[in-house]
Amino acid sequence: MRKLLICLLLTLLLPITWLLPISTASAADCVDAACINVYTQDGQIIIEGKKGSGPKAKTKPRAVKPPKPAVVKPIFPELIPRPTATPTPSPKRTYKPRIKPTAKSTIKPSIRPKATKSVSLNDRLIKLLPTGGIAYQPEAEPLVNVPIYFWSDLPTQFATRVTVVGEVVDVLLRPGFVWSFGDGTFLSTTDAGGPYPNGKIKHTYKNPGIYPIILVQSWNGNWTHNGTTRAITGTIKTTVFAVVTVVIAPTRFFV
Repeated sequence: MRKLLICLLLTLLLPITWLLPISTASAADCVDAACINVYTQDGQIIIEGKKGSGPKAKTKPRAVKPPKPAVVKPIFPELIPRPTATPTPSPKRTYKPRIKPTAKSTIKPSIRPKATKSVSLNDRLIKLLPTGGIAYQPEAEPLVNVPIYFWSDLPTQFATRVTVVGEVVDVLLRPGFVWSFGDGTFLSTTDAGGPYPNGKIKHTYKNPGIYPIILVQSWNGNWTHNGTTRAITGTIKTTVFAVVTVVIAPTRFFV
């Protein structure tokens, strides 16, 4: 029966002992090492850093008092000869001259510096991303049944290196594009396009008219710290607009 009770107690205490070091480790985060986080918010890149617990408070060392000497009492105090007191002449009293008070002294009493409290290191950086517009070719009255070349003037990537709380962080982002050509046709790509003849984003209209072009630009990427690469949480999206007027070429008859 006793062995059964001991086994039950061990099975109950083992999960608790496993949980104890996990809680202490989570509480010790960012004390000795740096914690870096990179995310997006309101169309911007936020880079935050927290490192250590800062300088500790300065305390003065306490003065150690020496121990008092022990007094040993004699066993037979009546046998110890007592010294006879000899009268000593009293010294003559001298008087110092009085000094008249002058103006108040301007010397201020010394102020002891207060102990500095421990301060944690925090920093936050905000990076803005470039924005681009829509370009197309031919620009003046493109024709029906003739391909139109579209492109965005965004850079192919956005790379930056920042220093937060003494730690170096590398950020790398690449854009993605979703095109709406106004006639119910959509195109999703990572290519920014280009002008004639090497551009890869082109569209042909079958009917004349005025077509609204909508381009959604989104940034995605990762950040690297101490050789470890992580994905940036969230996405940054910007929307730009343009209008294309497509016409029919006039026909001529020759006799």
